[in-house]
Amino acid sequence: MRQELEAWGQQQSALPLLVEKPGRTKDDGQSVLRQVEVEYSGGRVVSEALRFVVVHASPLAHQQTQTYTSGQAKEVEAVADHVKRVQAQWFACRPDAEAAVAAYEEQGLGRRGRRPHPWRYHSVRYRIVSNTRRTRRTRRGRPAKAEPPPMESGYHLVVEVERLANLEEDNGWTGLATTVSAEACPDAEVLQAYQEQHTTVEPGFRWSKHPAAISPVWREKPARIAAWAMLTVVGLLVYSIIQRQVRLYLLTHDQQVPGNKGTTATPTAAVVLALFAQVALVQLWIEEHEVAQGYGVQPHHLLICDALGLDHSWYEAPSAHEIDQFSQTP
Repeated sequence: MRQELEAWGQQQSALPLLVEKPGRTKDDGQSVLRQVEVEYSGGRVVSEALRFVVVHASPLAHQQTQTYTSGQAKEVEAVADHVKRVQAQWFACRPDAEAAVAAYEEQGLGRRGRRPHPWRYHSVRYRIVSNTRRTRRTRRGRPAKAEPPPMESGYHLVVEVERLANLEEDNGWTGLATTVSAEACPDAEVLQAYQEQHTTVEPGFRWSKHPAAISPVWREKPARIAAWAMLTVVGLLVYSIIQRQVRLYLLTHDQQVPGNKGTTATPTAAVVLALFAQVALVQLWIEEHEVAQGYGVQPHHLLICDALGLDHSWYEAPSAHEIDQFSQTP
């Protein structure tokens, strides 16, 4: 979706600057409307008006420039090792060399059907060069003095590397797209609403893209992709509601819970869920009687239950004294 939108944007005329942020936000321009093809679930494709808001921030531009320079410096060593490994290969026929070039240029399918990831900070090109090299004799014994050394024809690759330029004026840009009309929400309010998104679904995608958060899932059918997207959004909605309710309750009642660095009144939902990792409830059935024992329940767990409107009985169990009494009954 993002690649398609970027490709579509490159074909359009330049968008006017709405906001430039050297430090504080100021209006300088207006948003624009562009017609975009939208496909509905029933397969109907119509042209809808999409509103674009373009924002530039100089601090973000400086940060992106530094990140690009650092990433390019780290990639130099990897590119050098790649060049050394590629140019050391020998191919007996040209089709083998062409297949290797196609693989190195990442023209084939990637892992699990994904598109391969090329070099990010360098442009790498490959040339096929025919050459000859000395090889081993096929006959045993000492060769005659006048006998020329055995040679074989083949091909090898020559790699040309060029650093990609990173123009500073190309950094620091953010494009916001919305279907809300300018009459319902002015440009400045669209930007403000986007910047004030702290407990909505979108920030959840930031950490969910990390490999440790959600494992890669391969979906091919559009219906399965839509269903997976819906489940992800619903899950992030629940995630944001947990975070919002716990923070609101703690601030209202002047309470704190353990966090990553000491106690905090503004924990993230990830911290809240991690607090319950040590809670366990063991249930045993002896004939027709149930024996239950809870472990790891602390006062801050019950505090979170109050914040989320959960019943304490979920984490309550008979004490060890009650279990001993039960075990002694005939």
